[in-house]
Amino acid sequence: MTFVQVIEYKTTHPEQINDMVDRWLAETQGKRTATHAVLMSDREHPGTYMEFVEFPSYEDAMRNSQMPETDRLAKEMMELCDGEPVFHNLDVMRDERL
Repeated sequence: MTFVQVIEYKTTHPEQINDMVDRWLAETQGKRTATHAVLMSDREHPGTYMEFVEFPSYEDAMRNSQMPETDRLAKEMMELCDGEPVFHNLDVMRDERL
């Protein structure tokens, strides 16, 4: 079953976080298990962002989160966030391309 993690966070440094994600993508090429990611900003709440990250399974997501590169990215992001990020761990029940 496909698994999705939605990460909600607040920051005044979105460009720096974007640069860190680009570095993570380069460093994890060929070994990460994330298959799709979408970064979104909240129009009604400036400075609030959500990232949708898709994995083939929950187990694949856990393997991805255990990589040292992912751990470093999370710690660096925390330094640029206003407060703690909120993680939503979701099993996909239905997926339609409309």
